Amino acid sequence: MKKNKGKVNTTTEKEFVFRFRAGRNVCVLKVPLQFPVQENVNDLHGRLMLLHKIPCFVENELKSTLSTFIESETIQDYDREAELALQRLTTGEVDINQLTNKWAKAYSETTLEHAHPEEPCWDEDFADVYHELIHSPASDTLLNLEHSYFVSVSELISERDMELKKLQERQAAEMDKVMQELGKTMTDQDVNAFASQHFDAQQVLENKWANELKQVTHIQKQEYQEWVIKLHQDMQNPNNSTINEEIKVQPSQLTVESEPGARLYEEQRQLEESFTIHLGAQLKTMHNLRLVRADVLDFCKHRRHGSSGTKLRRLQTALSLYSSSLCGLVLLVDNRVNSYSGIKRDFATVSKECTDFHFPRLEEQLEVVQQVVLYARAQRSSKHKVQPEVPRNGTNSEDKNKNLERNPSNILPGEFYISRHSNLSEVHIVFHLCVDDNVRSGNITARDPAIMGLRNILKVCCTHDVTTITIPLLLVHDMSEEMTIPWCLKRAELVFKCVKGFMMEMASWDGGISRTVQFLVPQSISEEMFYQLSNMLPQIFRVSSTLTLTSKR
Repeated sequence: MKKNKGKVNTTTEKEFVFRFRAGRNVCVLKVPLQFPVQENVNDLHGRLMLLHKIPCFVENELKSTLSTFIESETIQDYDREAELALQRLTTGEVDINQLTNKWAKAYSETTLEHAHPEEPCWDEDFADVYHELIHSPASDTLLNLEHSYFVSVSELISERDMELKKLQERQAAEMDKVMQELGKTMTDQDVNAFASQHFDAQQVLENKWANELKQVTHIQKQEYQEWVIKLHQDMQNPNNSTINEEIKVQPSQLTVESEPGARLYEEQRQLEESFTIHLGAQLKTMHNLRLVRADVLDFCKHRRHGSSGTKLRRLQTALSLYSSSLCGLVLLVDNRVNSYSGIKRDFATVSKECTDFHFPRLEEQLEVVQQVVLYARAQRSSKHKVQPEVPRNGTNSEDKNKNLERNPSNILPGEFYISRHSNLSEVHIVFHLCVDDNVRSGNITARDPAIMGLRNILKVCCTHDVTTITIPLLLVHDMSEEMTIPWCLKRAELVFKCVKGFMMEMASWDGGISRTVQFLVPQSISEEMFYQLSNMLPQIFRVSSTLTLTSKR
């Protein structure tokens, strides 16, 4: 026993004695027990019956006697410890002030009434304020302010692109002159030196503009959030007479004359078909399906000179930003979590055209994803060091393991990461689904990682209030030569059937909520192919038929 401690750290041994009669004989069972008893009384009783071959007719008596003995001896030990603790307190061995402070701290930490209230979160407070304002008469003012910020950033990006273009043209002219002098007054080392200087100059210019854009968007976000908070505070004051003038401070900037290419864009985008379907055997759920021919980034881009539907789309996206009706988009990417090439770079360019006033920048979100991927890989490798990964769909698991060892921050086909946005045209959430070159072949099955990735994405949609999801029907964003008409029909049939099965699973995931699924085909697909796909969809899904009622004469 240690001093200045309130409990005994040693164990004591006590003998349990049980007497019973077996015919004319009196039997005595003696068992040493360690107190405090750590094991379950029922387990201890069962072992005693088995090891000492106790007759079954005294089983209940042994159990009750054992329980009473353990309980009484435990209470005696507690009473003895309490007496010793009080004795140390009266003799001054324990500091009474220190003891009361420990008791008060333990009580305050374990009871809810004394718990400290959670500190308010700025993001949550701003989200509540914005959601309230966007559903008020101030919504038009908010949209106009966001559009004005978007126009200023777009002009800055146009200046950057123009300056980069001039630099590239000047460097191209200089390189042509150098190549003409190659072998005369210039050597290969001189050409390499010129190319290195040109690359450094481009990097310096790009970094300069990137820092300027980052600073501008940071200032815009800070100004916008402060203005929103101030506007909300002013609207809470009923005696404020300047609130109407503050709301109407900016004229509408989204109804200006459309630019010449806007109408052509709308006509190309409007190639779509809509269907209403019912899924389920007994409890049927209605869903909306759309087949759309468009570029995948058309759902993300804002236009400086909008048409009649531009403001409505922007308003709809803003109204549902903090709601249970979110819109998602599946973007097919490679296995590297960055925004340096391909469709990822194009998407990053679009996301930078408008300041995100609610969520971190795309680069910051990707940095978080990279850290999560590294942590997940470390956890997975520690759990499966002994068991090798089983090959799936004919793929070689050794190649996958080599790729992960080469760069553990890469993701595998079928895995995806999510980015959140408030600055895109019609999308709140982007699912970055990793696919490989296998999706361009014609022999993928329903167990392909890309298909299973779609299933997992739909499951996330069910659990996180994403009611509208846009899926690339052919699992590609661009058409190529090997994608013939039979290839497209086979791929579309596979995706249609798989998505139908996944949607039927949704009823068990979310209870049967009506959703909208948009099947996206590349912009370069022919109208004939589009309408063939449109005719295929009702053959796979159960489309609701219309009923025409006529009066009988």
